[in-house]
Amino acid sequence: MPTVKVRNLKNKEVGEVQLLDAVFGVELNEALIHAALMNFQANGRQGTSATKTRGNVSGSGRKLWKQKGTGRARIASLRSPLWKGGGNVHGPQPRDWSYKMPKKMRRGALRSAISERLREGNLIIIDEFGFESPRTRDFLAAIGGLGLSDNAKKPAKTLIVDSLDNANLVLSTRNVQKTKVTNSFGLNIYDLLYHEKLLISQSALEELSQLLDPARESSKAVEAVEIIAEEKPKAKRAAKPKAAKPAEAAPEVTEEGGENE
Repeated sequence: MPTVKVRNLKNKEVGEVQLLDAVFGVELNEALIHAALMNFQANGRQGTSATKTRGNVSGSGRKLWKQKGTGRARIASLRSPLWKGGGNVHGPQPRDWSYKMPKKMRRGALRSAISERLREGNLIIIDEFGFESPRTRDFLAAIGGLGLSDNAKKPAKTLIVDSLDNANLVLSTRNVQKTKVTNSFGLNIYDLLYHEKLLISQSALEELSQLLDPARESSKAVEAVEIIAEEKPKAKRAAKPKAAKPAEAAPEVTEEGGENE
């Protein structure tokens, strides 16, 4: 298991923490990361671009000149795509660009990207983001103390993973360019690739390890299989008894020995 030193906001070592190999020791998979990034960007597209066809543009519908005898090309409408101000042909129309990607692939891409940040030395574990008051100056001083930026006014692209309930942290970072605060549930592949530095609090690290642990996925799959196996097949409905046919009446015998029909 990789061991990482835990630091405070004054860049002093306060302990060590062991990371899971299954989450922070994964090999780089560029194809999987690229697929997850394309899926994230496609799901974020609005898909509202549209052009007007000949049925949407304004203009008269009458025939401009007669079909024959003028020496000019025949034309039916001013709204034809051949004319200026006419409709567009095969232009973009509103559509939904989103598509689904398996959860295991998305989580695998996150594990691969986080592991690469750790190998680069750009992953820093912070014991606690404790600010007494929401002040941007205090946050910039902490970032400068951690050595994340040479210029305090322009820090490096930094992604902070902590609880969003930490109001002082959220308010202190919202005016800092290229700095984002998110929680472990909101972590995505785009933010991991865009931001150069990754700061994770100890509480968020434990939560993130549980979310991305592949053993958790396999255990869920086993539980689902067991539940399906335990389910009994539904009993078939009992067939309704068929109604008995009425017995045919026996023919009556008269005194003379004949049968009445």
